[in-house]
Amino acid sequence: MAVDQATGTETMPHPRGLRILLGAAAISVTGDGVLVTAAPLMAAALTRDPFQVGLVAAAGYAAWIIFGLPAGALVDRWDRRRVMYTADLLRALILAGFAALAFANMASIATLVIAVFLVGVGSCFFDPASQSLMPDLAGRDRDNLTRANGALWGIDVFGKSLAGPPLGAVTFAAGRALPFAADALSFVVSALLVRTLPAVPREPWEHPPVRDAVVSGLRFVASHSDLRRLALGMGAYNFAWNLGFATLVLFAQDVLSLGAAGYGALMASGAVGGILAGWLVPKLASGAAAPVAYAVALTGQALVWSAIAFGHTQWVAFAAIAVLGAASTAVSVIGGTARQLLTPPAMLGRMISATRLVGIGSAASGAFVGGLLSNLYGLTAPMIAAVGLAALAACYFALIARR
Repeated sequence: MAVDQATGTETMPHPRGLRILLGAAAISVTGDGVLVTAAPLMAAALTRDPFQVGLVAAAGYAAWIIFGLPAGALVDRWDRRRVMYTADLLRALILAGFAALAFANMASIATLVIAVFLVGVGSCFFDPASQSLMPDLAGRDRDNLTRANGALWGIDVFGKSLAGPPLGAVTFAAGRALPFAADALSFVVSALLVRTLPAVPREPWEHPPVRDAVVSGLRFVASHSDLRRLALGMGAYNFAWNLGFATLVLFAQDVLSLGAAGYGALMASGAVGGILAGWLVPKLASGAAAPVAYAVALTGQALVWSAIAFGHTQWVAFAAIAVLGAASTAVSVIGGTARQLLTPPAMLGRMISATRLVGIGSAASGAFVGGLLSNLYGLTAPMIAAVGLAALAACYFALIARR
C-alpha cells in the first residue's frame, strides 16, 4: 500500500488489473502500428496528390487539437474502464466499415480521412483514460508506478514502431482491406480485455460544465510549477526531436546512401533502443527527478543530432538513433510517472490531455520548421538547429535540477 502524494490518501495496487491493462495495450498499439503504415499506403494508392495524402496524416493530429481537451474533461467524470472499451469498440466499428469499403473498391480519400480522424477521436478518450487508470492499478508508490510505465512505454514502442508497421505493410500488400480489418480486430480484443479490468473505487467529486472543467484543468497545469516545467520539457524535447527528424529520410538516402530497407532498419534501431529503455529505466533510474531526466535526455539528443549531422557514416547514425530512442522512452517513463504522482485523481484526464496537446503541437511545429530550414539551408540545417535548441533546454533543466 502506498500514499497518494497528490491527495494524501492510501492506494492499493491491483497486479492482475495491471497485467490486463498492459495486455490490452499491447494488442491495441500493435493495431495502431498497422494503421501508421496502412493509412499512408492506402492514401498513395487512392491519389498521387501530395496535399490529399498530407490530409490523411493531419487527420489524426486534428482530432487531438479539436477534441483532446474536452475528452480529458469527460474522462475525469466518466467511468474510465467504460470509456476505454467504448472507445475501442467504436474504433473497431469505424475501421471495419472502412475495410468493407476498401474490399468493395468503394474507398476514397474522403472516407479514409474521416476514418483516421474518428479513430483519432477515439484515442483522445482511450489514451487519457488508460493512463489515468495506471496509478489506480499500479499504486502510487514511485518505484511500482515507474515499472508499470516502463512496461507500458516499452510495449507502446514495440507495437507502434517495431511490430505493427511491417505487419501493416505486409497485410496491405496481400489486400488493401486486410490491415484495416486487422486493426479493427485488435480493438475488439482490447475491448474484451478491458471489460475484465477490476472495478476501481473512486472518491466522489464535483463535475462542473465541460467548458469550466477544461479551463480548470488548463489552469491547474499552468499554475503548478512542476507540471508546467514538465510540459515545457515535453514541448522542447518533441520540438527538437521532430526538427531533426523532419528530413532525416532524405539525409539517409542522399548522404548516408541508405535505401528503403536501410531506412527501415535505421528506424528499427530507435525502436530497439526505446524497448530496452522501457526495461532498464525502472531498474536504474526509477528515483531520478524529472528535471534531471530531461537535462540528460536533451543533452543526449543534442549529441545525437550532432553525431548524425557531422559523422556522415551509417554506423554512427544507427547508434545515434538507438540512443535517441532510449532517451525518448526514458523521459516518457520518468516524466509520465512524475505527472501522475503530482496530479490528484480528479484531474488526471485533463492533465494528460493538456500535456498531450503540448506534445502534439510542439511535434507538428518542429516538423514544419525543420522542413523550412532544410529547404532553405540544406539537409543538415534542421539537425544543427535541433542541437542548439536541445542544448539550451538541457542547460535550463540542469539549472532547475541544481536548485
